[in-house]
Amino acid sequence: MIVVDAHQHFWDPTRDDYGWLTPSNVQLYRRFGPENLSPLLAQAGATCTVLVQAAASEDETKYLFSIAAGHKFVRGVVGWVDFAADDVEQRIAALVTLSDGRLKGLRPMIQDIADVSWLAQRKLDPAFRAMIRHGLTFDALVAPRHLGLLRDRLLMHPSLRAVLDHGGKPDIAGGDYDFWAADIERLARDTNVYCKLSGLLTQAAPRARAEALGDFVAHIFRCFGSERVMWGSDWPVLTVPATYSAWLEIARTLVNRYAAGSEQAVFRENAIRFYNLDEPEQGQSTPPTARAS
Repeated sequence: MIVVDAHQHFWDPTRDDYGWLTPSNVQLYRRFGPENLSPLLAQAGATCTVLVQAAASEDETKYLFSIAAGHKFVRGVVGWVDFAADDVEQRIAALVTLSDGRLKGLRPMIQDIADVSWLAQRKLDPAFRAMIRHGLTFDALVAPRHLGLLRDRLLMHPSLRAVLDHGGKPDIAGGDYDFWAADIERLARDTNVYCKLSGLLTQAAPRARAEALGDFVAHIFRCFGSERVMWGSDWPVLTVPATYSAWLEIARTLVNRYAAGSEQAVFRENAIRFYNLDEPEQGQSTPPTARAS
């Protein structure tokens, strides 16, 4: 089965625009580039990816465009723009033009914004309208405390294609299930948002396996159905709790357990449809790569 990785990152700390990435984060504070990911994709049978921003910077988004231009396995980029900027519509239009079709969506780093009610600001309306106008998707990087506000925002823009990153980041290690589960149910019921089956091992206790994620993944499939769930690695953040192949195997076990028969949808078709990606080539075993100029 051809796998599409709907959520991965590249970064280089020497760029100095990753506010969250500091030398104290020993395992992640180094360059992670296409040459590191390519062999993992080949081993896993993953032939294309969606490259997601990791810095609150338009410069980083342009950096991701340059990587995507030189590495064919990157089929789309989810970038960043200042949603509250007075000229946000012009900024989005400029990024769309610069990307040459590679920009698929935008992601504000909501989990890191001090104002918990940021999503409710009407000043953000032009950004969301511009995304709809340009056919861009919205990646929602939120914590459980934001789920109600996310629902309210998406109800304001019913034609916006949106996806919830990392299952809304439930506190799996702490067993904090009930409030997350209730808000997830309302969000999935009242909006058309998709959900990424990604980042969950990072939310769990160290060395967690499929059993630790079971209740949370079962609830995701109950609420969103297999037609609105897509798999992502969240590499290289993933490298802290597990290897690429280990997470893929855990995810396959969970999908087979809670959404049997939907493997093609979760690991391939839903991401292609949501992000409007070019179809991966049949029989392609190794992601083609080239150095970005």
